[in-house]
Amino acid sequence: MPADQEPQHRVQRKAGSMHISLLKALDAVLEKRLLTPLFQPIITLRDNAIYGYEALIRGPSDGPLHAPLSLFDAAQRSGQLAELELLCQQTILEGYKRLNLPGKLFLNVNPIYLTQDNCQYSQTLVHMRALGIDAGRVVMELTEHTPTHDYELLREAAMHYKSMGFEIAIDDLGAGYAGLRLWNELRPDYVKIDMHFVQGIHEDRSKRQFVHSIQEIALGLNCKIVAEGVETEGEYQAIRELGINYGQGYYFARPSPAPLIVLPPHISLAARFWANDDPLQAQRTLTAAALVTDRRAAGPDATLHQMADIFYAEESITSIPIVQNGLPVGIIRRLPFMQLYASRYGRDLYGKKSIAQFMDTQPLIVDKDMPLEKLSRLVANEMEWRINDDFIITGDGRYMGMGTLLRLLQKITDLQVHNARYANPLTLLPGTVPLHERIDKLLHDERCFTACYCDLDNFKPFNDSYGYDRGDEVIKYLAQLLVETSDRQRDFVGHIGGDDFIILFLSGDWWERCASILRRFERDIPEFYQDKHRAEGGLTARDRRGGDVFYPIMTLSIGAVEIIPSRFGSHHDIAVAASAAKAMAKQMNGNALFVERRRN
Repeated sequence: MPADQEPQHRVQRKAGSMHISLLKALDAVLEKRLLTPLFQPIITLRDNAIYGYEALIRGPSDGPLHAPLSLFDAAQRSGQLAELELLCQQTILEGYKRLNLPGKLFLNVNPIYLTQDNCQYSQTLVHMRALGIDAGRVVMELTEHTPTHDYELLREAAMHYKSMGFEIAIDDLGAGYAGLRLWNELRPDYVKIDMHFVQGIHEDRSKRQFVHSIQEIALGLNCKIVAEGVETEGEYQAIRELGINYGQGYYFARPSPAPLIVLPPHISLAARFWANDDPLQAQRTLTAAALVTDRRAAGPDATLHQMADIFYAEESITSIPIVQNGLPVGIIRRLPFMQLYASRYGRDLYGKKSIAQFMDTQPLIVDKDMPLEKLSRLVANEMEWRINDDFIITGDGRYMGMGTLLRLLQKITDLQVHNARYANPLTLLPGTVPLHERIDKLLHDERCFTACYCDLDNFKPFNDSYGYDRGDEVIKYLAQLLVETSDRQRDFVGHIGGDDFIILFLSGDWWERCASILRRFERDIPEFYQDKHRAEGGLTARDRRGGDVFYPIMTLSIGAVEIIPSRFGSHHDIAVAASAAKAMAKQMNGNALFVERRRN
């Protein structure tokens, strides 16, 4: 035997031995039900509440089948995939019931299992009924890590699940073998975007465009989108701004056998203070990033003597942030510190002790992207502040610098003066200057958005016949309608004069919002007319030549342009494109939306 064949023979024997050990380990898992379910929350991004949980499974922690890939690979090679899938489902359902988890349960199912002859559709439903779990609470999540060629059989299996009351989700869209075709074949209720397209999305224009396109397809198919792998504040804000329905990832919570049923404070606070209470408030232009002041930080192991040295050396600072591994953990404020340290025995008793024992462990910590209006409301409603009090500003959870109440008040005042100077006096909405500033900022940040030009049809004859006061009521009604229908967290509504408005949509469901605007306008606008004119469907007024002309009841035209930053140089280019789209909309009959999708 040649020398080079001996090692190969030994390797083959070792592989065979390993296969047998894996089979024994798998048999033990199936016989003794040695599986542990984990649950990871799925979050509704509009209000930051727990929508449901994805269930994950783990084998014995001290064996070769702990990882799910190893576990299911062994089951598939041994012909026991159906038995393992059924046991996983039963174990997860029992854990879901035992923990009394709220919301939906996303249950992973391998598509190969659905196409096997020994797949037991009904057993899962029987087990659920025994546990008292309604099928409407369960989403069958089809993993896409394996090639699936029999689409017809797979579609029939998925439809069978739907007929039993389950919903269907496709997992990891974009990571597997045939995601888009699978989407088309199955028409799922949910699609989960693979984490590759979510991680770093706030810094990657191509990823934002990909997710934006997926969101548009989903809207057309009445499908909900879940963004997987959300790990940072920046990613979280980016997917919110794209209008994604749901999010999942370490930013919210890790998978756990005993998962959270209430979100951490930093998540729930974000939901409370991203909401806008005043629909006609001038939209935000500045964030907490404008308040950042560089401030020397100390670690929690620093002593009171060391803190005193800093305060004595820098008499202007009113506080010192306490930071550990880049994360803020507390704050030391000058006045209470000096009262303690300068007391009769303070220096001797406490001077060598760690500052961690004396720091404020619950300082106000805000993200750099929090709008100043929300920050001022947070300060006013939540805290008892003195003019020299400070707060900590972070980026993606890491310490950036300090902010002061005095600087916040100065910036808010400047912002209010700026908005008042350039606001439309009738609606108090931002005018042309803030609109151009917002567009240029979006282009600079390489943000994709949709610009919609809204214009009334037959407004002038109405205004001439009913008077300017009545005309102003229509304008204010339209302003209110546009702001109410837009997403106050993401979108920008500007009033550029007369009956002309511009909406800059960052929310991904802008088409549905425009459709809602048109429906509501068509329903409400006749109420501004007298009974006679409503009955006649319009009014007769003089045209520019002095002749009597019949004008139908007012309609609304919306011209929309989808903006990809690389195709537009400035707000001037967008103004031209939006005006052209609006002109096309006005050529259509009735309340109309015209969408221009530039391809070059």
